[in-house]
Amino acid sequence: MSIITVRDVKTIFGGKVVHDGLNLTVNEGEIYGLLGPSGCGKTTLLREMVMLQDFPYGNISILGYNIHSMKESDAQKLRRKWGVLFQFGALFSSLSIRDNIALPLVEYTDLHAGMIEEIVQFKINLVGLKSSDADLFPSQISGGMKKKAGLARALCLDPKLLFLDEPTSGLDPISAREFDDLILKLRSLLGLTIVMVSHDLQSIYDTIDRVAIIDEKKITYEGTIKDVKSSKSKFVQTFFK
Repeated sequence: MSIITVRDVKTIFGGKVVHDGLNLTVNEGEIYGLLGPSGCGKTTLLREMVMLQDFPYGNISILGYNIHSMKESDAQKLRRKWGVLFQFGALFSSLSIRDNIALPLVEYTDLHAGMIEEIVQFKINLVGLKSSDADLFPSQISGGMKKKAGLARALCLDPKLLFLDEPTSGLDPISAREFDDLILKLRSLLGLTIVMVSHDLQSIYDTIDRVAIIDEKKITYEGTIKDVKSSKSKFVQTFFK
């Protein structure tokens, strides 16, 4: 079953066409990669999917909602069905790790403080952080810990859809592979569908089920990693050698 469909999406910035009719489909339960050369609009497309970026033409449907035509009340409901991990974690520097992770629960639920604390501790442990890390601030933790804290926050409302923007960017090779293993574990444990932007070739091979290659403003390939070399895209031939 398809979770996301993108149809004829066109994106224009100041007269410059970034996307010129993108089409793709993300199926339930898969890890789906958005790949392409720098500047092709991978993160822009992800931002469009999560309603942080508008697009003038085309349609994106997520979990049965057309995000261009739905009411604001439906948009709020839909936002609670997904989590987003931004490239550098996007943690609030003035808040502790505990308060960063708790923020969606404070803003979008009526849960009492004790229940919120239990959920936060569960999510902290789920992503491989220590309970004692909750009292630290973003300036006191490593890049890998920031990614895990951001992931814990993204999972706080128990979403079934997860968006990851360059999740292993800036991590050393060992930490990157550990993060890949964590993503696979969470997909299996929580039944997640994951959309991921990545440049990390090892991560792409280890985690992704299907990919869409954005090149020359179009989707030049959509399919499995196994068959990606069949694409005639210059980017594909260079990137995957």
